[in-house]
Amino acid sequence: MPPKKSSGRGQRDLKVKVKTARGRKLSSTRWLERQLNDPYVAAARREGYRGRAAFKLIELDDKYRFLVPGARVVDLGCAPGGWLQVAVKRVNALGDKPGKRQGFVLGVDLQEVEPLAGAETHVLDFLAEGAEEQVKTWLGGGADVVMSDMAAAASGHKQTDHLRIMALCEAAAYFAFDVLEPGGTFVAKVLAGGAEGTLQQLLKQNFQKVANVKPPASRADSSEKYVVATGFRGRPETETP
Repeated sequence: MPPKKSSGRGQRDLKVKVKTARGRKLSSTRWLERQLNDPYVAAARREGYRGRAAFKLIELDDKYRFLVPGARVVDLGCAPGGWLQVAVKRVNALGDKPGKRQGFVLGVDLQEVEPLAGAETHVLDFLAEGAEEQVKTWLGGGADVVMSDMAAAASGHKQTDHLRIMALCEAAAYFAFDVLEPGGTFVAKVLAGGAEGTLQQLLKQNFQKVANVKPPASRADSSEKYVVATGFRGRPETETP
């Protein structure tokens, strides 16, 4: 659900203007002004989320319902933890919803993440050898959901950045193939731009349904969108000679 907007008669929303300060680039001033006027940023502060990205996951889950009580969830590149906060509530990781199954939320990142009640976090490079088995050990089995809001470090070159984030998403998909239980869900950020055909084909081969969506919380001027792949078919059985 999007943040509430002012609509009372005789009221109007006041846009915050930021003056360009000495030593601050124009791009930085524009970013700061956008942050100050972003209703999702204000809502994140008000509701205690670690970032506005939490609302993207809320909106995706409201539509596709993959964060169900009892689900085991892996969040790749989980810092600063906004997606973890959403998952903890929705899968009942704290066990505070009577009559509902208790889920498990695991976050991994290259950096340490501030502890969060209901989530277990580890410093781990998911691309490292043996990472999949390590994650399954922490989970105590396979995952029901693998999700990623990761973005590769920006280079300033649009085409290069697009290829990098698509490569990262594809790597996350292969990771998901190794840790998901049959019927599981994969959710990841991608960029629109023409290089996602290979990823789409890969996901359609391994999941029953693949949707591409731009949640309302995603900024209109951003090329990001999210892929939601549901109904994991399971890894094919290895043939024995």
